[in-house]
Amino acid sequence: MAEPGMIRDPLAILHDVFGFPAFRGVQADVIGRVLAGRRTLAIMPTGAGKSLCYQLPAVAQHGCCIVISPLIALMHDQLRAAQAVGIRAASLTSVDADWRETQDRLRRNELDLLYVAPERASGEGFRALLRQAKIALFAIDEAHCVSEWGHDFRPDYRMLRPLLDEFEHVPRLALTATADAHTREDILVQLGIPRDGMIISGFDRPNIRYAVHHRDGLSRQVADLVAANAGPGIIYAQTRAATEKWAEVLARDGKREVRAYHAGLPPEVRAANQSAFIASEDMVMVATIAFGMGIDKPDVRFVIHAGLPKSIEGYYQESGRAGRDGEPAEAHLFWGAEDFARARMRIGELEAARQSGERTRISALGALVETGTCRRAILLRHFGEHPPATCGNCDNCLHPPATIDATETARKFLSAVYRTGQSFGVGHIEAVLTGKTNDRIRDRGHDQLSVFGIVDGEETALLKPVSRALLLRDAVLANEHGGLELGPHARAILRSEERVELALPPKRERRSKRGAAANPVDDPLFDALRACRRELAQTAGVPPYVIFHDSTLREMAALRPGTIEMMSHISGVGTRKLDAYGEAFLNVIRTFED
Repeated sequence: MAEPGMIRDPLAILHDVFGFPAFRGVQADVIGRVLAGRRTLAIMPTGAGKSLCYQLPAVAQHGCCIVISPLIALMHDQLRAAQAVGIRAASLTSVDADWRETQDRLRRNELDLLYVAPERASGEGFRALLRQAKIALFAIDEAHCVSEWGHDFRPDYRMLRPLLDEFEHVPRLALTATADAHTREDILVQLGIPRDGMIISGFDRPNIRYAVHHRDGLSRQVADLVAANAGPGIIYAQTRAATEKWAEVLARDGKREVRAYHAGLPPEVRAANQSAFIASEDMVMVATIAFGMGIDKPDVRFVIHAGLPKSIEGYYQESGRAGRDGEPAEAHLFWGAEDFARARMRIGELEAARQSGERTRISALGALVETGTCRRAILLRHFGEHPPATCGNCDNCLHPPATIDATETARKFLSAVYRTGQSFGVGHIEAVLTGKTNDRIRDRGHDQLSVFGIVDGEETALLKPVSRALLLRDAVLANEHGGLELGPHARAILRSEERVELALPPKRERRSKRGAAANPVDDPLFDALRACRRELAQTAGVPPYVIFHDSTLREMAALRPGTIEMMSHISGVGTRKLDAYGEAFLNVIRTFED
């Protein structure tokens, strides 16, 4: 959009094109480096406005910004949003029929943004095309995919360096929301970015309320959460079959549309379900973790993990798909000790070089689910930050659990595992410790052991949480048949060199009213503005949030602008959207005038 050799004022573009009065977080720092032609790695949490860091420079400079992104659905989602504010954007993917026209527009310098996948970007044919055009910037989205240390490594990202180096004078911007210290260093090396080019904005997502629950009637627990939370939601299940089962169960009452998503569904069904979810304001999607990276939906109000994620990085990324618009959102994780037992058994099947790293990841997840302290602090410390001790917006901060020393009970449990021969499951160990007799116990002489009947009264209630804690800590290991044996950390506990403290969460009242509602103040004008947005979105064939985010409608409802000029000062209303939709929303507001 800019004239050759000129760079437009970034603040003016921010207001006129995107409708925002000021930059957020480190956006100004990142954009400043890019416009100065410097190579940059931006590590910004989901929802912090990463796409603006290349979209605005693309508008400000003469030439096209090449955006390398891993998924077609993600490209097309971002493409719609860019086009909605007047950016000349296109994509070159296997499903784009207009590829000849797009290539011609690139050669004629008629594009500000061009989205491509790494497989295409690394090919010689694409490089030949770029030699015929003016390129202003390379933006590498989801840059953690370039690193073998990252949680989502994609080999095609490793092949981008020759492309970048051929156009060595073109600035390059790598962006990611999830990268630990090792991954960051690898990104810098792989993409040829100097160390002083790394900008880290922090990983905190203060609008997300984190909660972790032990599984105890999972179907009921998940159904209660879905009933209590309005707006779109994602439930992550661990298998394809589980996604379809959950979707069927949750849809039975007919109160909420629920669909499934996994790689085994026919492509047309998968695409239809994803499109319906993106356009919906209340749908629940039950999916494997493959779902979510390919969408840029800002209004997801809750994410539920119905099983243990693969890593802290994976959990952060998946739970971070909630609340990308900055509005209140919730992330719930359900776990069981058997999750950790299965995960550790899978580690044993890996090549030796990977086992140590995977054990570290499992231990980090164990610390997150077992802690009686702030969940957010655990997450942020994992990424090298130094957060305060409490956040005020996780389950442990809002409802502090009681903490008790269960070391003596743990020692009794470990002794029983050892004396019964290290081949029996939790139920048998509990029966021996509490003095219950049955044929199995009598036949093996376990009723004659010194540990028989040594647990009674209130201590009995500690056995299940103690067994979970011991499995988490590798003090006991479960074999493929569910039998328990002593693990590497058992000795320190048996010798009282290591304490076992349990966090016992308080009982919470069941929520019957929907929380995290889209309209928490029950404003009829806000509902009317949403209805207007829905109608405009259907007419334009785009998701409602492409028209305006909820936060923009909420500001309209609060300020009630009466003229186009007043409407232009609402955050998120740029020139293109003001011209396209301003009068429609003003008409709605006028109907509510006294």
